[in-house]
Amino acid sequence: MIKVGLLGAGRIGKVHAKSIAAHPGSKLVAVADIHSAAAVELARDSGARADSVDVIINDPAIDAVLIATSTDTHSDLIEAATKAGKAVLCEKPVDLSLERAMACQAAAARNGRPVMIGFNRRFDPNFAILKKALDAGEIGKSELLAITSFDPAPPPISYILVSGGIFRDSSIHDFDMACWMFGGVPAEVSAFGSSLVDPAIGEAGDVDTAVTTLRYADGRLVVIRNSRRAVYGHEQRLEVLGSEGMLQVGNVLENTVVKSTVAGSLSARPELFFLERYMRAYEAEWRAFVEAVEQSKPMPVTLQDGVNALLVAEAATLSKQLGRSVKLVDGRAVAS
Repeated sequence: MIKVGLLGAGRIGKVHAKSIAAHPGSKLVAVADIHSAAAVELARDSGARADSVDVIINDPAIDAVLIATSTDTHSDLIEAATKAGKAVLCEKPVDLSLERAMACQAAAARNGRPVMIGFNRRFDPNFAILKKALDAGEIGKSELLAITSFDPAPPPISYILVSGGIFRDSSIHDFDMACWMFGGVPAEVSAFGSSLVDPAIGEAGDVDTAVTTLRYADGRLVVIRNSRRAVYGHEQRLEVLGSEGMLQVGNVLENTVVKSTVAGSLSARPELFFLERYMRAYEAEWRAFVEAVEQSKPMPVTLQDGVNALLVAEAATLSKQLGRSVKLVDGRAVAS
């Protein structure tokens, strides 16, 4: 039984608490949050205790720490938890700064404890099946990957101001998917963005609509489309074109009922919220983490994966700012 300390009792922390409780091999024993009332409430609902971050990290009875706090705390908490001998699952991204993320990676390596980064989309059953088929060569050599990722509505401006921008906050999931599907970071990144959904997002220095193109050294291409608004639901689609066919994952709908009449056919909309869309992925992610800890196996999503996705996000941010493509050279984004 892995005893777990949860850092962060907000929306995503509550999701993780359910996954921990649902797994027969893990037990949530302590919760911390900057808002003590939130920690107390989640701890009570989970049969755990509310405590401070420092106490949880340094508690010798706790085997693993799940970090679901604000992004600006991730690197510091990863370093502190691994130094204290804990296995760590940390929500994405590792940090808003690539340099800081790389320093965290080096420190965690010195501390010698396993760290997994929470790119939960890798654990979605549909994406996992597609990845397996792709790796098995079922469509020959992959050539073009297209990812569509639209949120149903933008977050509050207060969140936009601290998010690090759409590429580090939202598109980073898709950058990780591209690196996962195509086996590493691209050679070149080109990104364009506009503020079309809410002028206040533009005034905050961010964009809400973006298209990013990745080019790999062998010529393979990735096209990623992002928007902060799709009024009909959470749009999450992916397709890979290969030399011998295509693999596709469509939206997950609220239900599978289709009404057909003389006027046409009508189906349900996509799941409206990301927690509904990816609930099974969060559960599978936790199962994979527990298995890796129990069996001393390599983590399925590593700190290097987190650094790679952040590198692409930094390149996309720079490309959008400069209005031209950016090359990735020796782990750095370099303007062409």
